[in-house]
Amino acid sequence: MLKLAAAFSLMAGTALASGLEIQIEGEANGTVKIDLLEDLAPKHVAQITALAGEGKYDGVVFHRVIEGFMAQTGDVQFGRLGGDMSRAGMGGSELPDLPAEFSELNFDRGVVGMARSQNPNSANSQFFIMFKPGHFLNGQYTIIGEVTEGMDVVDAIKRGAGNSGSVVGKPDVMTKVTVTD
Repeated sequence: MLKLAAAFSLMAGTALASGLEIQIEGEANGTVKIDLLEDLAPKHVAQITALAGEGKYDGVVFHRVIEGFMAQTGDVQFGRLGGDMSRAGMGGSELPDLPAEFSELNFDRGVVGMARSQNPNSANSQFFIMFKPGHFLNGQYTIIGEVTEGMDVVDAIKRGAGNSGSVVGKPDVMTKVTVTD
């Protein structure tokens, strides 16, 4: 009976295996593929894939992009292209905030992490992609995935200004975010 339960558990884990395919337009144009690490951060991956599956990320901009650090997006509340960009980065989704799911993985180039406030249990919908290693984030932010294709597209995302990395003018946008197997 235990073997059967273990087999079903493995099959369920395999069925959850997923990724994201993100179409980006702006200064960067192309597709970014992300392998989501559901074994590492199951609650975060479930929330991200639910939002993506509902089309909530479609039309959301990269509102904070810091040269040599990361590109942040995912504010489904205030980060829509054509909206008031002055509040982009302050919102989340209608879903609840998530408890931290820290891991032993390092924030290396191409790693995708969840953005949050100072409260470690406040991640909701926003995420970021690392341009370069940022090991000072290790154990402080939840890692949800890694870019498997399209880092050249990530590298071309329009950079923001100043220390905050706020994008001035027209930011790059995720035109379509699809959940993949």
